[in-house]
Amino acid sequence: MNTRTILAFFLRNVQERSEHPALWTWDGVRFVALSWQELRRAVAEMAALLAECGVQPGDRVSHLSENRREWVITDLAIQASGAIHVPLHAPLTGLQAAEQLLHSGARVLVVSNAAQLVKLTPHASRLGSNLRVVSYEPIDSTSAPWPIREAGGGTGLLDRQRGEELLDRMSEELDGSDVATILYTSGTTGEPKGVVLTHANLSGNAQSMLTMFVQSETARFEFHRRLSFLPMSHIFARTCDIYGWLVTGGEMAIARSRETVLQDCALSAATWINAVPYFYEKVWRGLRDAGVADQPGVLRAAFGGTMSICCSGGAALPLHLFDYYLAQGLPILEGYGLSETSPVISISTPEVYRRCCAGKPIPTVEVRIAEDGEILTRGPHVMREYYRNPAATAEVLRDGWFHTGDLGAIDADGYLSITGRKKELIVTSGGKNIAPVLLESLLTQDPRILQAMIVGDSRNYLTALLVPNWEQVARELASAELADPENVERQSDGRVVELMREIVAQQLRNLAPYEQVRRFTLLQRPFSIDADELTPKLSLRRKNITARYGKEIAAMYADDRAIPRPCDGNMR
Repeated sequence: MNTRTILAFFLRNVQERSEHPALWTWDGVRFVALSWQELRRAVAEMAALLAECGVQPGDRVSHLSENRREWVITDLAIQASGAIHVPLHAPLTGLQAAEQLLHSGARVLVVSNAAQLVKLTPHASRLGSNLRVVSYEPIDSTSAPWPIREAGGGTGLLDRQRGEELLDRMSEELDGSDVATILYTSGTTGEPKGVVLTHANLSGNAQSMLTMFVQSETARFEFHRRLSFLPMSHIFARTCDIYGWLVTGGEMAIARSRETVLQDCALSAATWINAVPYFYEKVWRGLRDAGVADQPGVLRAAFGGTMSICCSGGAALPLHLFDYYLAQGLPILEGYGLSETSPVISISTPEVYRRCCAGKPIPTVEVRIAEDGEILTRGPHVMREYYRNPAATAEVLRDGWFHTGDLGAIDADGYLSITGRKKELIVTSGGKNIAPVLLESLLTQDPRILQAMIVGDSRNYLTALLVPNWEQVARELASAELADPENVERQSDGRVVELMREIVAQQLRNLAPYEQVRRFTLLQRPFSIDADELTPKLSLRRKNITARYGKEIAAMYADDRAIPRPCDGNMR
């Protein structure tokens, strides 16, 4: 078997586990499964449709869709075509999606529904009339600027045999060095860049990651059922959910939505979940607010009673969450990686985990810490390049090492810890270097602060934008009006300001004087993806947030010459 491609693992599962359940999805009433053989047939049909649209090996195929079973089918069908998958994040604006379509040079676009296509219609003249569109759901083609083909439906229009032949042929012809995908980075520190990953990058990273578990109770992967809810367009879900499932040959269920994850864990009897810290925080807050967080076994019950593996990535895991989940017997296993590294660099397992650490580097991955503290890595997991951007490629790939832009340390036992983001370092006017991620993590460890963003670059002191947990604050201060989201006066309520001042001082008490937050502004609503303030993996879009709250930030620095009080809450 060609172990250098994901497609080969998929076809192995079809051969060895033909009638076994493979992919579980919601049919409106319950979770139902596609067998491996049924999944192959669906992939063959989509591959045939792509061929009818003129897709050839090496072509770029863009994909704009929410999570659904067709997302997985399309990913495998693009591989079966020898083409390059260019997934676009579903929440992108029309302009953002159009820019990535143009940059990738895709001539075929797969969309989930009319709403996704409508976003692109205003940009039709730029995208050109040669774009071919495939939709999972019916679209009125008379109002679309491009010809539309509908996928699936058992219409008999698809030459499944042609798709079957493509699957078999490409499983032999595809090589690990062939490009599998171009992933556009989320742009937390600049414009999105197209990360070029090969089949060997992806299959090798999935295999290497999973070998970390072979000495644990999870060695028999076929008994695991993953629940996937992170955006499949992001590399975390792509490798750790989809490809982890395909490499191991187990089962995967696709959650209905982000709001139904816990229900879906129970309904699908899931045993494995990958998530970002924000999700685990929401679970904990829900239990705490219900007054049951300290009851033995309540956490496992919240996950449906069958959960055994909880992995975390995408952002730093707050220590209070690590401690709580561990005490409840369901430890969060933190990992670390980037889109450019396929993504996994290090991972924790049930036998290899440590507080404040993101596990150990996986096999085949080398990691070292540069003199300035930056994490460097090399190995078969590192991307080929940034698509059509040699300057950016040369900036991060130097002397065989990929420069992550993250700051970290490796302890005597080989555990990797992440201390901050090099490119997000705040340099104060006094020349002090400060990692804002560390301070933000400390502040949000207090359950009364939902979100925080530190400000202070080129200034003589730090300030913060804080989003309180207004419901909790209202209960603590016995003031029902503070819980009302329409009550803008709660931002200037002196009781809240004083409470936040105490929290900030307490949470940052162990940091140096220049790392203290001197002033803050309380915000009415949380940062969100819809407002373009968070990336799909819930990282802060600092540039956008700074622009949106420019007046509030300016007010906190209205007189830089003044010596601020230890923690002066901004009442605006």
